[in-house]
Amino acid sequence: MEKITQRLFSWASILDAKARDQALAASTMPFIHPHLALMPDAHLGKGATVGSVIPTLEAIIPAAVGVDIGCGMIAVKTPYAAADLPADRRALREAIERAVPLSAGNYNADVTRDHTAERLAELTDDARKAGFDPASYASNWQLQLGTLGSGCHFIEVSLDEDDQVWLFLHSGSRGVGNKIAQHHIRVAQDLCTKWWIDLPDKDLAYLVQGTDEFWAYIRELRWAQKFALLNRAEMMDRVVTCFAAWVGADSIERLEEINCHHNYTTQERHFGKDVWLSRKGAIDASLGTPGLIPGSMGTRSYVVVGKGNPVALNSSPHGAGREFSRAAARREFTQDDLRVAMGDIEYRDTAAFVDEIPGADKDIDVVMQDAADLVEVRHTLRQIVNVKGD
Repeated sequence: MEKITQRLFSWASILDAKARDQALAASTMPFIHPHLALMPDAHLGKGATVGSVIPTLEAIIPAAVGVDIGCGMIAVKTPYAAADLPADRRALREAIERAVPLSAGNYNADVTRDHTAERLAELTDDARKAGFDPASYASNWQLQLGTLGSGCHFIEVSLDEDDQVWLFLHSGSRGVGNKIAQHHIRVAQDLCTKWWIDLPDKDLAYLVQGTDEFWAYIRELRWAQKFALLNRAEMMDRVVTCFAAWVGADSIERLEEINCHHNYTTQERHFGKDVWLSRKGAIDASLGTPGLIPGSMGTRSYVVVGKGNPVALNSSPHGAGREFSRAAARREFTQDDLRVAMGDIEYRDTAAFVDEIPGADKDIDVVMQDAADLVEVRHTLRQIVNVKGD
């Protein structure tokens, strides 16, 4: 860990100058308490660095939560081992691709599953209680539940160190969550302009606790976080069904299940004060709390348990973290490079995924070494099937 200033602590041994400067700017905001914590996977983001843990007193920075509200991971441990699996992994990949809409802008054509309808009813009731209509942000929000998205989002079938099968996926609150986030970022920026507040970056615009705008954001933020949690649960139900059919089973026992956010805000107590804690690309690593840290496309992922490091604000990294921008990755790597990196992993072979190649991200081994005092590794997972949206 490096103490960069009294208000900025970093666990990132790999940190470029732009990300460092961005984190320094965020750490100067007057309501930070006691300091901003940079996780090992930290890299340049919008306003606040991805891989930041930002505790604030009576204020909140919407862009520091992120535009993919509630993005995170879910994993299920199955009773199956590698030796129990059919040889044709492509059949499973294609079944999952039919069951879960992939890519930005792709949604369900209709609500056809009972478990989807039940979750939508719960979200509709929650929105009513929160006093807003999600359709004002996205008229088709109900068709977005159970959809993956693109970019770094994925569905994987993996094996742990004992060759036990895990189902693993990464996604968030989709288009409706993005529009909620963008709206409140603009509101914060407009208010800071109206109040003549000088900001080091316009994306550090904030809302003040006690105002109507602050509480409107909190209510809608919490709803989007719930949507993301249920979105992952919905997709996992579909993936489990596909896996069961593939192995010839009527159902699959879930030996363990973990569902955790890594883009969210919650209220916690740190260093003697109640704060709004925004984890932008970080997971809760409180003592004994289970968590998930995915590697890059084609590399290892980790099932972990938190060590409760107080200086790190009980947090840990959420993944490998980008080292190349998407544009830079496309200039640096080719589709052939991706094929080599993926090895014998079953995936859809397309040039659309070149910017997701492992070489575009930090070395996950270094990230996990940097996180040694934040989490304990329980399981190390290696992929055998990868599903992504382009």
